[in-house]
Amino acid sequence: MTASAGTVAVSGGRGLVGSALTEALAGARVVRLARPGSGNGNSVLFDPKGGSIDAVRLEGCDAVVHLAGEPIAAGRWNASRKEKILHSRVEGTRLLVDGLSRIARRPRVLVCASAIGYYGNRADEELKESSSPGDDFLAKVVRQWEAEAGRAASLGIRVVTLRLGIVLSAKGGALARMLTPFKLGLGGRLGDGRQWMSWIHIEDLVRVILFALQNEALSGPVNAVAPEPARNADFTVALAGALHRPALMPAPAFALRLALGEMADALLLSSARVVPGRLAEAGFAWKFPRLEAALGNLVGRG
Repeated sequence: MTASAGTVAVSGGRGLVGSALTEALAGARVVRLARPGSGNGNSVLFDPKGGSIDAVRLEGCDAVVHLAGEPIAAGRWNASRKEKILHSRVEGTRLLVDGLSRIARRPRVLVCASAIGYYGNRADEELKESSSPGDDFLAKVVRQWEAEAGRAASLGIRVVTLRLGIVLSAKGGALARMLTPFKLGLGGRLGDGRQWMSWIHIEDLVRVILFALQNEALSGPVNAVAPEPARNADFTVALAGALHRPALMPAPAFALRLALGEMADALLLSSARVVPGRLAEAGFAWKFPRLEAALGNLVGRG
């Protein structure tokens, strides 16, 4: 990113995506939105749990990238975990937008993380940004999340809500958790393996965020995924191939549900065949459009 980008405020800057984005924001001044006790002199207080934000310190920022939120796969879902997931995203985004409403010199653009969980479990249906939402827990969270971000448009701020697919990185997230069992030859498909996985390489995701910051014509929901989703069985074969290991240990759906409850259906067995219609129309060029190349790059063969 060029120096003309000015000042970019980033929430969730220490997470998997946020840390990669911060490294990529060369030429820009990066200001972290940080929880109490986790920032420094260049940080802006942002405390969704306590309902406070030092909004005056966002005065004059050119852009805001909002990535913060409770991890959805950090533990088995119960009522408390689900409340934290909902509150961190909906109330956190509301707090941020309310803070922006109180300053005079507002950012030009707000890029807010969202998720393909918006679509729910849709079998083989091809899903574009115009597709209808699902009706499960994650879909309801994402609908409220995006609605809060969208309020910033009434403040004269261009809003982009990036519906993130499975972010592939060897440093964290779903792929990092898969590597050890697959390296040991203990990997395998999940359930019947027919569910669609919509994914994106971490490097391409960072490039999508930068693209969204710079492209004045882009606003609203944007599917942040690679152009070729894969069935879980095919993903399993591709990862095993990249690691030169067999993948002979399938995980039956009943065992996943027994171990993880509702989270198994939402995150592992749900099918979302999501395509990046708006990115393609806007001329975005993927560095890793194909799964085999993405996995080869991330496990050291690319």
